[in-house]
Amino acid sequence: MFRTLIALALTLLVCDAALAASLKLQITAADQAEINIPVTVAIPTATAGDAQTATVSLSDGTKLTGQLTAPRLLSSADAAKERELTFVVPKLDAGAKLTATVEFGGGASGEQFRWKDEPGKSLDLLYGDKPVLRYMYEALDDSSAERRHETFKVYHHVFDMDGENLLTKGPGGLFQHHRGLFYGFNRISYSVDGQKQNADVWHCNHGESQAHVQVLKSEAGPVLGRQLLQVEWRGRNGEAFAEEQRELTVYRTPEGRLIEFASRLNSKVEDLKLDGDPQHAGFQFRATQFVPDNTAKKTFYIRPDGKGKPGAFRNWPGQKEHVDLPWNVLVFEAFDKTYSSCYLDRPTNPKPARFSERDYGRFGSYFATDVSPEKPLDVNYRIYLTEGEIAPEAIAESYASFNQPPQVSIVE
Repeated sequence: MFRTLIALALTLLVCDAALAASLKLQITAADQAEINIPVTVAIPTATAGDAQTATVSLSDGTKLTGQLTAPRLLSSADAAKERELTFVVPKLDAGAKLTATVEFGGGASGEQFRWKDEPGKSLDLLYGDKPVLRYMYEALDDSSAERRHETFKVYHHVFDMDGENLLTKGPGGLFQHHRGLFYGFNRISYSVDGQKQNADVWHCNHGESQAHVQVLKSEAGPVLGRQLLQVEWRGRNGEAFAEEQRELTVYRTPEGRLIEFASRLNSKVEDLKLDGDPQHAGFQFRATQFVPDNTAKKTFYIRPDGKGKPGAFRNWPGQKEHVDLPWNVLVFEAFDKTYSSCYLDRPTNPKPARFSERDYGRFGSYFATDVSPEKPLDVNYRIYLTEGEIAPEAIAESYASFNQPPQVSIVE
């Protein structure tokens, strides 16, 4: 018995020591200055233990809070053996080289992200007591045309920095098929048992819908809030022709909202082809109805070739060069403030990416592609939303942090 107690005590001491042990990282920045950089590194579960947070001390004297989560949807980490440590570096100079010491465990002080559900209707992500993001997931209601329009697809709302106003649009108003942060296509074709089918999960006028199935996973802490959703894309007969895993992540940044969208679409049918037009397909952002009602002529866009004029907008194919933009920025006025919504694309997303803009605050891009049952379609975008007109250097730095993140390695 005595030997057993000693062995147990030694085991606990070893476990405590493992949890208290520090980890060293080497961080090498890209050749472009960056801001709001989510740094994510896979950590062996045996190293991180059950810790939910960590203190990250950079060699330049900066102390940051880290959060440990399950691997992201599009991560290459092994979920059976690894967890992911994420911390946000406010700024990195081009070519900077830093080391970091990670201490696992300990409580994170201050406000944190948390999820709050209104069962059967919506799910809010809050930071402290302020809502940040709202997932609209009410089940399809065919009791009336109005209720069907309100519930035929899922989407996400984005709140302003004070958590008081929705900066995105829901049902009703101008072109009610445009809503919040949304991903879908209006020209879809596929075969079932050799029979050709067509679907439009953007307008959903012929029985189609995008339907919430379940929340597969959710995370919340001092650094990020994340949810992984299962969504069915249903055809005119109500049957699912594709199943999507849709992941939304909001990172805590010094200024603004940094929102990452990731999706993996699995085909359940033969010959699935996604297509559309620039206004009704792809991943898009629709600003609040306040814009078309009050400020559309003040709206302008900042593009890689410069700042546009208020009220002017571009659309492919009218402007054939409006394609494969690395980023695009909508600047709009709402509720007595100016906001910039920076849309960041990735080279790994399908191309050509055909971009579209409107003065009432709807913009984004779409592509055409085939999806086979053997190979799912992965896409990844970011929206960086800030108050005021975003500076050109901030756009470039945000794009670099998404597409050229610093290299991070564990120092043995």
